[in-house]
Amino acid sequence: MSPTRLLLAAAALALISAPAPALAQAPAPAAAAPMAASVASLAKPVVMNGDLVDTLKLNGQFTVFTKALADTNLTGLLKTNTNLTVFVPTDAAFAAMPAADLAKLTADNAAMQRFILHHIINLPWPSSNIKGVKRPIPSGLQDNILLDGSDEGGVLKVDGATIVQADIKTGSGLVHVVDHVLIAGQGAVDPPAPAAEPAPAAAPPAKQ
Repeated sequence: MSPTRLLLAAAALALISAPAPALAQAPAPAAAAPMAASVASLAKPVVMNGDLVDTLKLNGQFTVFTKALADTNLTGLLKTNTNLTVFVPTDAAFAAMPAADLAKLTADNAAMQRFILHHIINLPWPSSNIKGVKRPIPSGLQDNILLDGSDEGGVLKVDGATIVQADIKTGSGLVHVVDHVLIAGQGAVDPPAPAAEPAPAAAPPAKQ
């Protein structure tokens, strides 16, 4: 069974109040120097303070996300697994959602669980693996997240959201803070451009 399927199975068990099982360890990408953090849209930068969940709680800008973890019984999963990467929206990112969509999401634990799983990769995935490339990667929901580091200015995006602080190594996983929620289905790769039609052959010169 693939690591992403194990992650989804663990989450499903958690939703029915069973303890989340440990995930199989996936091979980590080659280590690289972390990208300099950009915290322009954060009230204060995120610093590691224990495991992933405690780090988010103690920062104070992720109350919607951490409540969603508790409501869907995913807290234990993110507190104990060290091979995960989580793209975490701020409270401001949730506030930017249409109010009706947010209310519907928070009222449906199963939908919220799927939403959270779309923000998780079952691999340690530092920003250095995003920079300079544009590619999809499977999420914990087993759909695709589109990673985009093709911007020449160095801005890194995921499903169109900007990573505003990258490479926060916590006691139980890697966090990238994003300025918008990630929506399943936005991780499609751009279709290839159609091939140009060959130019018509030149007509032979008329005989004199």
